[in-house]
Amino acid sequence: MAISQNQPYQRARFGLSVKLITMIIAMIMIVEVVIYLPSVANFRIRWLDDRIQVAGVAARVIETVPDAMDLTPDMINNLLKSAQAEALVVRMDDKSQLIERLDMPMPIAVVDADTRQRDSLPLIIGALDVIINGSNRTMRIIGVPSGSTDLAVEVLMSEAGLRQEMLAYSRNIFWLSLLVAVATAAAIFFFLNRLLVRPIGRMTQNMIAFRKTPEDANRIIVPSNRTDEVGIAERELAMMEQDIFSMLRQKQHLADLGLAVAKINHDLRNTLSAAQLLSDQVATLEDPQVQRLAPRLVTTLDRAINFAQSVLDYGRQKTIPPKFMHVDLRALIDESAIDAGVRSHPSIEFENDVPDDVVINVDPDQISRVFVNIMKNAREALESHTKADGGKKVYVKRIEGSNCNQILIGDNGPGLPPRAKENLFVAFDGSGRAGGTGLGLVIAKEIAEAHGGKLTYLEGEQGTVFSVELPLASN
Repeated sequence: MAISQNQPYQRARFGLSVKLITMIIAMIMIVEVVIYLPSVANFRIRWLDDRIQVAGVAARVIETVPDAMDLTPDMINNLLKSAQAEALVVRMDDKSQLIERLDMPMPIAVVDADTRQRDSLPLIIGALDVIINGSNRTMRIIGVPSGSTDLAVEVLMSEAGLRQEMLAYSRNIFWLSLLVAVATAAAIFFFLNRLLVRPIGRMTQNMIAFRKTPEDANRIIVPSNRTDEVGIAERELAMMEQDIFSMLRQKQHLADLGLAVAKINHDLRNTLSAAQLLSDQVATLEDPQVQRLAPRLVTTLDRAINFAQSVLDYGRQKTIPPKFMHVDLRALIDESAIDAGVRSHPSIEFENDVPDDVVINVDPDQISRVFVNIMKNAREALESHTKADGGKKVYVKRIEGSNCNQILIGDNGPGLPPRAKENLFVAFDGSGRAGGTGLGLVIAKEIAEAHGGKLTYLEGEQGTVFSVELPLASN
């Protein structure tokens, strides 16, 4: 019966797709940064090692000259140019020799870079320092050329060249990382979009449309054949929407039926009221046959009118939140006993064992209905029961618990029949007497639960006992 919605899912401006691909690119770039730091540190140390190697070759050339005084300015400039240095210090056999350009003064501010130190953290810090601050500084590179045991060199040179090459290297790494991130994110997003984003978007669009018109069967989603979690979610959503659709249809039918029954019941009550007036007139006739049948007729009509009135009252009942206030429990029970016709009854004893100082936080009008319904049922049961041993009695007791007030309302009557116990709080099925609707206890249970309590029937050896549990009054 369900028809699939072909409307495309309208994604939000910053919906799941945008967030997903942004998160993937960001995570890949973070990983690339973690990889970049040791990579750029290795680039720097390799660059410095190359300068030490070139300086070592220049030192060997100087070593072949018998006397350093024989080095001409052109030779010095060529050696320093090949080493890309401004000055060169050669240490060998505890002797040091400085080679510098005669036309350039020695730099004052010098930053040391010792290639003999290979710890990771100092190398990373040194690389970042070059990138940030290495534009106008002079660097002194200290190291030992490979293959040399008796030779150490120091190279003084500008740090700007190293910084430029490191920046170029960093740019290449950045663009390569961005390209890898975008390509990876696109590939991952392509699969996730097909596997998750589009199905979730479809379900989201369906839920929005179904919420607007749940009575339209065309809005029920048609699940796919997937066997994974998404497929399970689609099937569960379809079943839930079908259940909601069916319940709405059923409730609409019940509402229509209830309206019709209410109208019929209203007319029936009026007809029965008219018949009751006629029966009262017939009861005044002196015919013996009429006098014998009239009471039964009046009782039957009264029962029918009460039934019709109970159905109308139940249908008109509105769910009104309780208006809580502090109430004297004993006084409320006494007033309810008067309304239920129990107190001052000629043949029924009423006993209220609730202490005088008990205060509860309830809606007095609603809770009074609970007490009245229970005590009225007890009175009617005792009135119809012939008790040979002892008198008839209705009693109320209060038991204080750790988090509630338990109020016991009982009688010493015949008790409830088995059928009434099975359907005690079911409308139209829970009455313990002929002609009853059972609506009183249903309404009483709803009121107790609205107060955060509960209404239960307690099995006993004699009579009927109901327990009304209400939360303790807060200060």
